[in-house]
Order: sequence, then C-alpha cells, then structure tokens
Amino acid sequence: MKALERRERILEILKVGEPITGAELARRLGVSRQVIVQDVAILRAGGTDILATPQGYVLAPREEGYRRTFACRHDMEGMEQELLIIVDNGGRVLDVVVEHPVYGELRGFLMLSSRREVYEFLENLQRSGAKPLYTLTEHGVHLHTVTAAKEEALEAIEGALARAGILLIDAR
Repeated sequence: MKALERRERILEILKVGEPITGAELARRLGVSRQVIVQDVAILRAGGTDILATPQGYVLAPREEGYRRTFACRHDMEGMEQELLIIVDNGGRVLDVVVEHPVYGELRGFLMLSSRREVYEFLENLQRSGAKPLYTLTEHGVHLHTVTAAKEEALEAIEGALARAGILLIDAR
C-alpha cells in the first residue's frame, strides 16, 4: 500500500469515531507504529484535526452543547475525585491545560466522559510512571475544558468542585 492510500485508510478508520491506538493502526495497515506517527503528522500538517488522546487517535469532535473552563488545584489523590465529579455530573473532560514557565501553554487531550474512561486513564498514568501535567506548575494549577449537554450540568460540576475544595476560580 502506498503512503497516500495508507493515509486515506487511516482517515476512513478514524471516521468511525472510536479511538484507535497507533499500534493498532500499524497492525491493521502492516507498517510500524513510527510510520503511523509520521502519517498522522502529515495529515495534521494538511489540516486534518487529529487528536492523540489516552485512548488513541481520534478526529477532533464537534462538541455540541455547553462549554466551560474550570481552574483547579489538587494533589494526586484529588485528581480521581476531580475527574469523577465532572463525569458523574454529565460533563466531558476535553483537556487539561497548564502554563509552563518555559514552553508556555501545554495541553493534553483527555476526552473523558465516563467512570470507565477515568479509571482507564488513571491506570495508564500509574502504569506508565508518567506524572500528571498539573505537577509541572508551581502550585498545581491547571485548567479543564468541560462540555455538557445542559448548562445545569456545568453548574452542578462547578458547585461540586467548589465543595470538594478543587475549584480555584470560576474561569468562565
């Protein structure tokens, strides 16, 4: 399969809407994971909005409904509580953003909308030995972009994060 055909096939697979890892794409297309990484880079450079999430590659979704950014601060134990508060109240955690003193804004796409996804993310984080992005900041301050079908869900999330002592400010 030629490179152009392979990239078209990657797009077809991504259009299904389910996250897929680079390793699985490589297996399906009979190439190395590094070839997939390069193909995704070329597709992105060509304007295709592909996100690398903890679950795998996905086409950037067109989020519908309501959106709010929450400024948060917590320790490692608070991370699980924070994410569960958001998904249990009907939110979807799109990303985490921190301000790095050298690199500026760093963003990690999470795309978490269920307890199962939260627990998979936390397990992957622990298994990899990687540190959460909030640890790159002096005081652990980070932002989450959250979407929900109803404004009331975002209000419930805000209230629950505030009661838990996680909400830093209302960053609307």
